[in-house]
Amino acid sequence: MGEIFGMPVQVLMGQLAIGLINGSFYALLSLGLAIIFGLLNVINFAHGAQYMLGAFVAWMLLHYLGIGYWPALLLAPLIVGAIGILMERFMIRKLYHVDHVYGLLLTFGIALILQGLFLNMFGVSGQRYPTPDALRGMVDLGFMFLPIYRGWVIVASLAVCLLTWFIIEKTKLGAYLRAATENPELVRAFGINVPVLITLTYGAGVALAAFAGVMAAPVYQVSPIMGAEIIIVVFAVVVIGGMGSLLGAIVAGFGLGLVEGLTRVFYPEASSVVIFLVMAIVLLLKPSGLFGQAR
Repeated sequence: MGEIFGMPVQVLMGQLAIGLINGSFYALLSLGLAIIFGLLNVINFAHGAQYMLGAFVAWMLLHYLGIGYWPALLLAPLIVGAIGILMERFMIRKLYHVDHVYGLLLTFGIALILQGLFLNMFGVSGQRYPTPDALRGMVDLGFMFLPIYRGWVIVASLAVCLLTWFIIEKTKLGAYLRAATENPELVRAFGINVPVLITLTYGAGVALAAFAGVMAAPVYQVSPIMGAEIIIVVFAVVVIGGMGSLLGAIVAGFGLGLVEGLTRVFYPEASSVVIFLVMAIVLLLKPSGLFGQAR
């Protein structure tokens, strides 16, 4: 098949595919964080726990109710999004007008509580979630065999990210969302219930995390610590893309997944820290992030 930079093409492409898969989860989670921070000004440290919750809700639906993967893709985000709505309504809403650190501490505490509850119920060992029958097997791309489910993760994640970006940035609903955070009195003049709009926005950001959790369930084992393992990386991705920038979250998520995959090929020892090195460089050159604007 040949070599690129002295590396077999199959190995290089395989790592790039793995990078894109990881990047898909980075992009979905970063987009949810960017929505919550950009529109609500809340640093949602519970995002990793909500990602874990999405995976566990899908697992519970399957093992306790016999509800499979495809319905879970819709039901799990709705269930976890509803939990997020309750969190916003009764806890987070009280912190909108105080320093960001209070929201961070509250959501960090919520994350620890959720992780502790699931560790107590399921332990540290992961639960297996089967790949749906329709997405099993491999597809021959000529230069590599790509698992069908992995390809689905990449395509579906990109589609959801772009659709979310389009709704918020290019539609009237998105304009109302942005206006509600900047000039709520004006939006109320149009007869729109601003608190409800803000609550639904938080729920939508949480639902994106849960959707990523359902998508990740067949790839990784469903574990109480799966959110804690990814959330620090996702925060780094958000910082690189620009806090609150939706496009930045998407581009940085997929792009840094590829960078991570390439690093595993050429310098594996640095693969676990390369994203943080990129973050340090970006902060030195452009503190607001690649797509962010100085506040």
